[in-house]
Parts: sequence; structure tokens; C-alpha cells
Amino acid sequence: MTTLLDDSSLQLARRIRLERETRAWSLAELAARSEVSKAAISKIERGETSPTAALLVRLAGAFDLTLAGLLLRAESDGGRLSRADAQPVWRDPETGYRRKQVFVRSDHPVEIVEVEMPPGQRVHLPASSYARIRQAIRVIEGELSIVEGGDNHRLLAGDCLGFGAPSDVTLANDSSEPCVYLVVLARS
Repeated sequence: MTTLLDDSSLQLARRIRLERETRAWSLAELAARSEVSKAAISKIERGETSPTAALLVRLAGAFDLTLAGLLLRAESDGGRLSRADAQPVWRDPETGYRRKQVFVRSDHPVEIVEVEMPPGQRVHLPASSYARIRQAIRVIEGELSIVEGGDNHRLLAGDCLGFGAPSDVTLANDSSEPCVYLVVLARS
């Protein structure tokens, strides 16, 4: 299994720097566009720190990419077959949230992500992370609370929620057991 945090953090750091430099942006410009501090971006680009999911979403959004798109550019061969043992895994250092990229290709409109949310943890994602995508979440194991804009949803195993218009989202596992869910998204 490939783990971005352990095995490929330098690839991710290089990709973020490459995306910034390809656009001829300074650290200050990326900081302004992503609302991430210049110091944090500099540490990420040098591989001195592992970014949280929320920071990666902001950086990806500044580059007009989804989180999956940024991770794909950092590490992927883009083949049609996605073998279980070769699917990239990234772990949020702050929450322990584990994100496995099950399927993504730059020439395919659908992405599939498997997430394991540890007990008692939550992730906040800004509306910008949902720009130009449509997504649904299906809980495989456990339970997941989702606050989407002003709407509250509690999903149990087997439940599926299709997201509405882009808004700030909080995903939370308020239970004492891990929650595993699939995110299926399509670029619009």
C-alpha cells in the first residue's frame, strides 16, 4: 500500500511547489489565494511538515483542483485498473482521518475515495472544496454526522447522502467506533 504521509510526502511537497511555480505565483500569492500562511506553505513545500486535510483542500482549491486531483498529480500512474494494494493512502496528521484514493483518472469524470474517520474526530471542509463537483457519501461501517450548510444529517451503515450546492461541510464521527465511508464524486 502506498502511503503519501510516509512514503510520498516529498512527492506531494514537490507537486505543490510545481503547481505554484507553473503558475508563476509567489508564496505570497498562493497564500492569498488559499488562505494558508506563507510560512505553512513554505514548510509544506520543503517537506518539513505534513499538511492537514483542510490545508490540502485549500491549496488544491487555489490551484483549481480537487483534493483528489492534487493527490493524483503527486502520485499516480493514471491506469484504468486500480489495484487495492496500489491505491494511495493519505492520513491527516491532526485527526488520524485516513483517505484512500480508490479510483481517479484525469480523463474520467468519476472519482471514488474511501475514508476512515476515527472515533470522536471531525473534519471541516470549506465550500470551495466542492466547487465544480457533485458528490455523494455512502456509509459502509459505523455512523457519520454531516453538517452541510444549515442541514444536519446522521448517516448509518448503508445510508447515502447526495450533496447539494457547495457550502461549508463538517464530517464528524461522534461515536466510539471508527466510521468507514465512500465518497463518489463527479466533476461538473
